[in-house]
Amino acid sequence: MGTAVWALIAYIVTIVAWNGVLKRSIGEAMLVGFLVVCLFGGADAPDLVGTGLDVALSEEVVFAALAFVFMGYLLTRLGLIDEQVTLLNSVFGRLRGGSAYVSTSTAALLGGPSGSGSGIAASVGSVTIPWMIRSHWRPDLAASLVAGNAGLGISIPPSSSMFLLLGSAAVSPVLTADELFVASLVGGLWTVLYRFVVVFVWTRRYRIEAMRADDITPFRLALKQGFASMLVYVGIAIPVLMTLDVGVDFLESRVGAAATEDISIVVWIPVLTLLATLLVAARRLPRTPREYGVMLGDMAPRYAVIGATLFFAFAAAGSLGELGLVDQLTTMMNRLDAPLWVVASLVGILIVVVASPLTGTATIAAIGGVAFSALTAAGASPATAATAVLIFASTEGASPPGAAPIYIASGIAGVDPARTFVRLILWFVLPVLAIGVLVAVGALPLFA
Repeated sequence: MGTAVWALIAYIVTIVAWNGVLKRSIGEAMLVGFLVVCLFGGADAPDLVGTGLDVALSEEVVFAALAFVFMGYLLTRLGLIDEQVTLLNSVFGRLRGGSAYVSTSTAALLGGPSGSGSGIAASVGSVTIPWMIRSHWRPDLAASLVAGNAGLGISIPPSSSMFLLLGSAAVSPVLTADELFVASLVGGLWTVLYRFVVVFVWTRRYRIEAMRADDITPFRLALKQGFASMLVYVGIAIPVLMTLDVGVDFLESRVGAAATEDISIVVWIPVLTLLATLLVAARRLPRTPREYGVMLGDMAPRYAVIGATLFFAFAAAGSLGELGLVDQLTTMMNRLDAPLWVVASLVGILIVVVASPLTGTATIAAIGGVAFSALTAAGASPATAATAVLIFASTEGASPPGAAPIYIASGIAGVDPARTFVRLILWFVLPVLAIGVLVAVGALPLFA
């Protein structure tokens, strides 16, 4: 194995040991892990530090995650979340585990249009995490479910990752978007079905009951009290709409095609939602500098962990890339020569490991084509191989320690991200990996 692969292994071991064994904060563990990666550069270690920091400073998800945390805090502080939860409970409160089922369904519906695990974690989590907590879910369970569902931004078509894979040199000559769409949709629905099973099991395992009748406000009263609070999610609807065909056509007709390429829902969702929140709750905002100081002081501790963790996660990813991680992993994959189920398992594990410090989209761009070639060479059909690759990459939202959705969801829930790591691996990463292998070998049919 090459230097970068060993650096990746050392990175993961360092974080697990620093946080899990030494019981230090996850933010501190990510900093130490980043420095360990840079040490593998030898005399070039200072340059690796600079490269990593430059990548982290230019990564929009770092800004977006901090903005999402502020958005969630503001919605809670100003009382808008309470009104929204009251309204949602009036509709779904009588269903046992209803908030979690709605959270999963919404993540699936937003999956293709958003194409972003971070976008799903933020937009869905900002509403459903407080709602789940209010309906007797533990905060760490609520954060785990939202982060675990974030991968639907890759596995549900038409995601940006799907088109990125279709555009690779290995895939484009043998597979079209029309041929892949149905297969990837069915593959994504297998992962959605599994997530509903998780909600069903958790609801009973953690004894989540339906809301008591006397805790449920009548719908008409809840709508009257909470309608205005729901208007803040116009900030979610507009960016999502602008990424759909109707929105793209509208923008192209008004301002040109170049403008559509600059829309990032990960950035614009928190920005527009914050503006909408300030407009809707203008009368509830602090009135004096002292009141603003108290509000910002209460919020500041949330950034100490989440900000440091995300920043150094992306810094480490940049340094690993500079060490040549992609090329070394590609060389390893090209050497695979085994039965399909073995190749699928190894390809899946490799993609999961790579997607942990990187994003799913970056992983597809780096080794998606090579993974596709390895699966087709072992006997998988092109559509099946591509679908399996997308399912494997969809674990990135739940893969500790570097997945941004974990920190976004944990920030909204107000919990230490490290409390979700083991649960995410056992309930989301490993099962979704298994689903990908079963799809690759044909045990879960794609009907395409």
